[in-house]
Amino acid sequence: MLLAMFLEALRAMGANRLRTSLTMLGMVIGVGAVILMLAVGEGTRMTVKRQVEALGTNIFIVLAGSFNTGGVRSGSGQRQTLTLEDADAIRALEGVGAVTPVSFASLQLVAGGRNWNTQVTGAGEGFSEVRSWPVADGREMDALDVQQASRSIWLGTSASAELFGQDDPLGQTVRVGVTPFTVAGILSSKGQSMDGRDQDDTALVPFSSFSRYLQGSQFQGRVRMLMVKSRDGVDMAHVQEDMTQLLRERHRIIDPMADNDFFISNLSAVMDSAEAAAQAMTLLLGAIASVSLAVGGIGIMNIMLVSVTERTREIGIRLAIGARRKDILTQFMLEAVLVSVTGGLLGLLCGAAGAWTVSRFWNTSVFITPFSLALSFTVSLGIGVFFGFYPAWKAAGQDPIEALRHQ
Repeated sequence: MLLAMFLEALRAMGANRLRTSLTMLGMVIGVGAVILMLAVGEGTRMTVKRQVEALGTNIFIVLAGSFNTGGVRSGSGQRQTLTLEDADAIRALEGVGAVTPVSFASLQLVAGGRNWNTQVTGAGEGFSEVRSWPVADGREMDALDVQQASRSIWLGTSASAELFGQDDPLGQTVRVGVTPFTVAGILSSKGQSMDGRDQDDTALVPFSSFSRYLQGSQFQGRVRMLMVKSRDGVDMAHVQEDMTQLLRERHRIIDPMADNDFFISNLSAVMDSAEAAAQAMTLLLGAIASVSLAVGGIGIMNIMLVSVTERTREIGIRLAIGARRKDILTQFMLEAVLVSVTGGLLGLLCGAAGAWTVSRFWNTSVFITPFSLALSFTVSLGIGVFFGFYPAWKAAGQDPIEALRHQ
């Protein structure tokens, strides 16, 4: 029975090809727009996630405090309140996996006849683990490099290309300012940061070497910033609370109402906020595109009502020769669903083609998820059922006598 109804629905669609095609067009545009918008939103969300993860996962930034002189307030990190001993104490906390002091400056690097200005970072041996930034070629920085203030340097891929081109930089000498360093390794590629900066345009040296040779300071043993990585699976809020309590005790901040002389920032919270914003944008784009699906559904209802009017006499004949009202209802419902689903399938193809076009020619990250495909197809099916029900119900409710009299 259903097969016969399906074939009859195909014949009804084929009898009015132009009208059927125009009716499908609404669903094609609607489903295609939803697929494209969700793909763009998901691509944006994944891009934000990758850029935040490039900073490292489960990361805390601990900055030295600020000072207030004559009403003039400095920025964070201007007071020398953090020490290397603070880093060692934090490293001993139960939920902490790795800690590294960090300093950086924009310096001129010279190698042979080439020179390049880049950001030089001074860090401890835990930098690679904290930033999830392994060495692609050469050796990792170790504790001996830091203890002996070795003149070893690790280059980012972009800085290496600017200084050495296609030549092998390992073992070569790079002068940073007036101090010669030996290239011990090449950092793996990180790509762009969230602000568009090339993270691979960098150089890394031991923190002790940075303090001694590149940025002399009268406050020996003090640092402006610590990067802390918590262990996997621990409560980030609990680790932050432990670090805050530890530093307050070490800095002798006894008054519970007194402000901290340091700042702790949780990068995981930043990533969660960024992902939430990207997810909200995805939902917003999908909601906007879904309006066209509703328009397509209204078009299906309109055309089906026209079809019921045109086929009133046919409905009367079917009822007169023994067709049940539920058979008439099923017939017209099947036609509406067939139009909607066919348009939805064509819309999936158009949406995928549109996503590829955007990715290819506008250099925008897009990602089509199986969920978005399943959702769009399910919605198109639901629209066919929802908007096709009233015309089908109207057809099934025809009085046979009146329907036979219809001209």
